[in-house]
Amino acid sequence: MELQLDRNLSNKRIFPAVNIVASYENGLFAGVSDTLFCPDAAMNRAMLVTVLYRMEKQPAAAGENRFADVEANRWYTDAVMWASENSIVSGYSASRFDPADMVTREQLACILHRYARYKGYDVTEANDLSAFTDAGSISGWALESVQWANAEKLINGRTSTTLVPSGNATRAEAAQILMTFAQNVAK
Repeated sequence: MELQLDRNLSNKRIFPAVNIVASYENGLFAGVSDTLFCPDAAMNRAMLVTVLYRMEKQPAAAGENRFADVEANRWYTDAVMWASENSIVSGYSASRFDPADMVTREQLACILHRYARYKGYDVTEANDLSAFTDAGSISGWALESVQWANAEKLINGRTSTTLVPSGNATRAEAAQILMTFAQNVAK
């Protein structure tokens, strides 16, 4: 069965990225149902780590699940365990991951930055973000990652003057960012 894209998608430029990451051959993204992708829906933490886990060909997770809110045998359990074991993600506390929490743009930058470091990619590039009027609203823990993600053309402005770092990343944005990551960072 083929996933159907919402043709009212606000940004038609995203269609190629969504098609690439959601295609059967790539299998990185699944739909939110058997027939819908929902590109304008927010990406959650479970979805994002599952995509990265699929990019790694779903390696075995070696450790124990330390997160009380990540139930055994869920579609994302192994992905969360793998990402946590490899310091790609951390929980909000030692026992809380919050898989359904929406991923902000700055969190997405941090997770991808850690993933790139895990892969051994060069993560030294950094852009000056002073051209963005909301650069001061980037969380201190995320600044280096957002500077790197912007230098790698992963996280760009939602407008020419705003990054919207605390805004939720949509599934379409994540698809575009991951396609760009595969083309530019993982070369």
